[in-house]
Order: sequence, then structure tokens, then C-alpha cells
Amino acid sequence: MERYLRVLSIFWRTTFAAEMEYRLNFVVSTLSSLGQLVGNLFGLFLFYRTGYTFAGWDWEQALIVLGIFTLFQGFSSTFLSPNLNQIVKHIQQGTLDFVLLKPISSQFWLSTYTLSPWGIPNLIFGAILIGYAGGRLGLGVSNYLFSLIPLFFGFVILYSLWFMLGAMSIWFVKIYNVTEVLRGLLEAGRFPMAAYPVAYRFFFTFVIPVAFLTTVPAEALLGRTELIWTLGAGILALALFLASRAFWQFALRFYTSASS
Repeated sequence: MERYLRVLSIFWRTTFAAEMEYRLNFVVSTLSSLGQLVGNLFGLFLFYRTGYTFAGWDWEQALIVLGIFTLFQGFSSTFLSPNLNQIVKHIQQGTLDFVLLKPISSQFWLSTYTLSPWGIPNLIFGAILIGYAGGRLGLGVSNYLFSLIPLFFGFVILYSLWFMLGAMSIWFVKIYNVTEVLRGLLEAGRFPMAAYPVAYRFFFTFVIPVAFLTTVPAEALLGRTELIWTLGAGILALALFLASRAFWQFALRFYTSASS
């Protein structure tokens, strides 16, 4: 574990130093993230401006869901998208050979080698939005601490889905269209699941687990989640993570190296 943490530290220090050579990009990214957040807030406001509320979710509670969704956007932009693009590039150029020869888990290397600081504004804006809504609702420190558990499970779920998509590039090199479809489906997490008809709730809970990314952590933060949902999120996160490892090993059987 210590060796992996040391390698992770080297990866992120060098990547951050290289990316910070273009500081103006961070300003542009911040403005872009702010504009996106304003658009999401406006979309949510359109529902609530006439006094309408999603069943069981008032304005501040819906803001918490949007804040968590913004956190996941930042997580995806910072950690997932850059590494997914690198997986595709390594397979296209045949440089995956050099990754597989390294004395370290290839999945760990491909998942953590790079990051993009341009997703950090979304992480900051998401945290601010959650803090603001939580302050208006009078939430305590215990609420935030308890919500970290399903939030962590949500991060693992999202990572596992993205990595399995990345592994599919061994067969289908251009998988960007698939990732855009997944990104579009995950947009449903901007609103509480109560905003959707029953059929959509079933789909976004048991087919594409969007509910476990935003609504379940939000309910945990509000102190009204049932233990079964938190356990379900944990079981799903573990199952998908193990599935991503197994799927990667399976996919490597079909990888034709550059020297073959």
C-alpha cells in the first residue's frame, strides 16, 4: 500500500505541475463550470418558481442533490475522463505494452496516471452548494460525516462503470459515443429520483444506478435514508469494482500488443 501511495503521489505531482504551466486554462475552466452551474440552477428553479416541489423535496433539499451531482461532475472531469482518454490512446498507439510490463497493477496505473485540475472548480462549487443548502436546513457535522459513506460508494460505482467502458476500447477503439451516452444518462442525477415517473425511477436505480450517485447520498445527508439503501450502495459498489477488475483481465486476453 505504501508503494502505491508513493507512486500515486509522483503521478499527481508531476501531472499537476505540467498542467499548471497553462494557468489561464484554470480561469477559463472556472468560468465554464460556473456557467454550467448557473444553467443547472436555472433549470431547477423553473420547477420551483411557482411553488411546485418534487415529492418530499423542498428547494434546499433539491439543491443538495444538485450539489452532489456537481461534485460527481468534478470527480469525472478531474480523475475519470483524462485517464479514460489515455486508455484509448495507449490501445490505439500500442503503448499499452509498456504499461503491462511495469511491476504495478495495470488497472491502478491506467486509473490514476493523470488528472485534470480543470475539474476542481466543479468540486469546489458542489461543496459550496451543499454547504449553503445544509446551512439553510440546519444540518450538523454528523449529517455530513454520515453522508460520506454513500458518497464514497457512489464514487466507486461511477469509477467502475467508466473503467469498464475504457476496457471496451480493446474491441471498439472509438468508444467516445458510448461515454457520451453514459454521460447523458447520468445527467438525470441533477434532480431527486422523486422527480421522475415510476418506470424511470426503476431504470435509474436498478439498470443505470444514478440514484445511488446523488439521491441516496443526499438522503443520507438529510438523515432520512434507510439503512438498506446504504447497504445496497455498498454491495453495488463492491460488486462493480470487482467486476471492473475481472472485466479488465478478461479484456486483456484479446489485446494484441504492438510487438505481435
